[in-house]
Amino acid sequence: MSTQGMILAGCDGDRTWRLQDYVARGGYAALRRIVSEKISQDTIIGELKTSVLRGRGGAGFPTGLKWSFMPRSFPGDKYLACNSDEGEPGTFKDRDILRYNPHSVIEGMAIAAYAMGAARGYNYIHGEIFEVYQRFEEALAEARTAGLIGQNILGSDFSFELFAHHGYGAYICGEETALLESIEGKKGQPRFKPPFPASYGLYGKPTTINNTETFASVPFIMNMGGEAFLNLGKPNNGGMKLFSVSGHVNRPGNYEIPLGTPFSELLEMAGGMRGGRKLKAVIPGGSSAPVVPGSVMMDCTMDYDSISKAGSMLGSGAVIVMDETTCMVKALSSVCPTSTSRSPAVECTPCRRYRLALSRGSRIENGLGRPTISTC
Repeated sequence: MSTQGMILAGCDGDRTWRLQDYVARGGYAALRRIVSEKISQDTIIGELKTSVLRGRGGAGFPTGLKWSFMPRSFPGDKYLACNSDEGEPGTFKDRDILRYNPHSVIEGMAIAAYAMGAARGYNYIHGEIFEVYQRFEEALAEARTAGLIGQNILGSDFSFELFAHHGYGAYICGEETALLESIEGKKGQPRFKPPFPASYGLYGKPTTINNTETFASVPFIMNMGGEAFLNLGKPNNGGMKLFSVSGHVNRPGNYEIPLGTPFSELLEMAGGMRGGRKLKAVIPGGSSAPVVPGSVMMDCTMDYDSISKAGSMLGSGAVIVMDETTCMVKALSSVCPTSTSRSPAVECTPCRRYRLALSRGSRIENGLGRPTISTC
């Protein structure tokens, strides 16, 4: 784990994750101020828009805009969901946030609930990291005991109940509507859209879904202000971002850096190329992101716009580094979860299409490749 940056700054492994540690780092100050000063929902959402916080789970959609879609005058129940499923190969940042700074997610979700008028939320945690699920439950118990979650939070008329919900390791549940189906006790399978979750989400009620890192960033934005957060990064790419660096590097791990940092600097932070070999290619945003040649990647900065111009996407921030010895066909078959017919991802139509294309990679790897004119 790397401890530089913002969300993981001051987190010392397994020793500083409890409520008193988070409060010592300034935790829950934003929620206390919002509740005591009765800051308006529009002000909170306005700060999020100013910050240009973009969704940290993959799509990069502006968070403040997403929150504004929630119908705040809706008379019935409204929900929040935190997507901590993190099943994509190469991605391991969210589990570190929940392991080392779980209260940042709790506070972020409470602020989001206040801003959107939601009374109940769920954190959907990947089922194969059960010890992280247990730690989040412990952190929730601490927050409830301290009056930071539950009825009449901090003596106010604001109430918000938050629960942990663990999945069972199904890759498809990383898709937001499949996640909602799973919380409802159904088979995790994507819904047709529209309607979108903002109008018809969990139990048919308006629902907002954000990634773990997105929620964890919210308290920092409310403490420092949206403009200051934006200025940590670059225009249209506000703030800091966690990158999970793996592959052929000397120090794989999570690195929290300002958006717009050159890739060459991130690679240096990760100890450079293992064995002094040359960089061949990089998958910059998780296994579903297109591969970028090493020579192109060295000219990129780590932000949504630069990586998009390079022909890929920032995605979840999972940076998979490959050296000159890598067989790209073999790498494709090993990192992509849609490469077998038994994968739960075959429930998703685009994944079925990719699986058909990937079967050709499998043929090549086994010496059975043949010419084709299909573009699938």
